[in-house]
Amino acid sequence: MAVEQSGAEAAHQDDAPPGPEGKTEDTESDLDDLKRRFREALDRKRDAHASAEGAEQAKLMDRVSADHMGMLATVINALALQDALEKAGAPTRVMTAIQMHQVAEPYIRRRAIRHFEKGRIVLFAAGTSNPYFSTDTAATLRALEIHADVIAKGTRVEGVYDKDPLRHDDAVLYPEITYNEVLSKALGVLDASAVAMCRDNQLPILVFNLNVFGNIMRMSMGEPIGTLIH
Repeated sequence: MAVEQSGAEAAHQDDAPPGPEGKTEDTESDLDDLKRRFREALDRKRDAHASAEGAEQAKLMDRVSADHMGMLATVINALALQDALEKAGAPTRVMTAIQMHQVAEPYIRRRAIRHFEKGRIVLFAAGTSNPYFSTDTAATLRALEIHADVIAKGTRVEGVYDKDPLRHDDAVLYPEITYNEVLSKALGVLDASAVAMCRDNQLPILVFNLNVFGNIMRMSMGEPIGTLIH
């Protein structure tokens, strides 16, 4: 899965809520711990992007340098998530678009597919290695290259709304929506180039709330949650 992606405001979340069987923080399962670590990694990623974007807006550095810093931040997050997944017993590989052999594998499409065939989780980091391309676009590119069935984007809200639900109480959730509607209404759930790429290649996008206990499992099992863009 690719999870995406930039945001000028960091969202600091509480620990994951108790599970359906009443687990608490003291008795959390590996899955609870994994979700908490995953969310912490996402928060760190948002912090890094906030710093880069703030510097860019203040004209303290050029766009290319800021984008390169953002790419390196995704590598840090991927390594943190790899550690959490492997502690939970899931073999994981980090593959980066920018070569750094001492800490991760370089992205090679056939090698990535082979990892999947062996039952490993693969984390793609460092975007496309090119500035001016968002991590949304990078996730779409990798998903198409490995013949993924869907792009799943975890967010802080239930799915795609007609306006920001964190600011508007009357925001309406779309259970389903087309690529063209997302683009024409400028809903901003992913950047326009990523949505257009998914549309042109008929790759569906599932947007769901990452903060709801069990949603990662529900999403992976194909249960109807969030918003399906197709």
